[in-house]
Amino acid sequence: MQSSHVIESPDFVQTSLAGAMALGLERGSFYRNAYPGSLNLLMTYPDGCKANCSYCGLARERQAQPENSTFIRVKWPVYELAKIVEILTHPPREAAAGVKRIGRICVSMITHPRAETDCVEIVRRLASPVGAPVSVLVSPTLVHDTEAFFRKLKEAGADWVGVAVDAATPELFEAMRGMTVRGPHHWEKYWLALESAVRVFGRDHVSVHFIVGLGETEQEMVQAIAQARRCGAQAHLFSFCPEPGSALSNRLPPSNSHYRRIQLAAHLLNNCQIGCDAITFDKGRITGFGQPLQDLLGEDLAAGKPFMTSGCPDRQGCLACNRPFGNERPGPVLRNYPFWPDENDLTTIKGEIWRD
Repeated sequence: MQSSHVIESPDFVQTSLAGAMALGLERGSFYRNAYPGSLNLLMTYPDGCKANCSYCGLARERQAQPENSTFIRVKWPVYELAKIVEILTHPPREAAAGVKRIGRICVSMITHPRAETDCVEIVRRLASPVGAPVSVLVSPTLVHDTEAFFRKLKEAGADWVGVAVDAATPELFEAMRGMTVRGPHHWEKYWLALESAVRVFGRDHVSVHFIVGLGETEQEMVQAIAQARRCGAQAHLFSFCPEPGSALSNRLPPSNSHYRRIQLAAHLLNNCQIGCDAITFDKGRITGFGQPLQDLLGEDLAAGKPFMTSGCPDRQGCLACNRPFGNERPGPVLRNYPFWPDENDLTTIKGEIWRD
């Protein structure tokens, strides 16, 4: 029997610093009032993640000082799951504003032998009492039967799953996540898991995470997004940002222009507004989308929607997962906007699209 004093899942989880602030468990303020729309929870074990992805803050061989122990660049404090459920169901005064804005809960697995069973239990403990929709970001490597696992997640109360493929090509996946870096992951396993997820949860109830800037060309990333769409999944983007002590700690993020073009392609492909063959390239760089952007995007472009964080929706179908400042520090120029861009933001964004 699990000892009650061991701080590990399923009884304990980590939450992003933004999530902890929204729950009133950490102090701080949100730049431009960008409260998180989704509460992100991360599974935790004393012996950590068994993977060794070269860009990841959870990598098994990451060398970082305690003050730099981060994941996606932020701290993830540990809390008892029961305490989080209590706050979500009976928010104290100091947490009322933050809890009110939470439209979804996302449970992220790590690559650990116990994660499969414990993840189902965490979803079960959250789904019924809390009432908010629950997503799971899965790590399929140590799951023996992915389709059976997804059915268990659905029965426990999850309505959406994500698969973090991250790298755009099998070669980059192997170099960043596979045996090349002494990691356990395989490209084929992830894509087979994605297909299983779509069979269980349905088209457009599955997401794929991609990290822009791991060494792929813009054309390769567009092809990966198109492959995800053919499978029935939505593509959600991150911009690479180096974690101190990781194998890629010295790699630079992609240029803003590079990222903007991929954001536009993902938005158009996710919404089936164009096919991959409409996008033109020169030496791997996007040069056009077949039609003027204003004709393709209209009000969405005018409002800056393609440049906002993409993620799972709330019960009303509105964006819940805004991951505030997951790619950069709060400031005047953002890659993923966790709120509607204002006029100054839009002027900056539109000037970046074709800059390089």
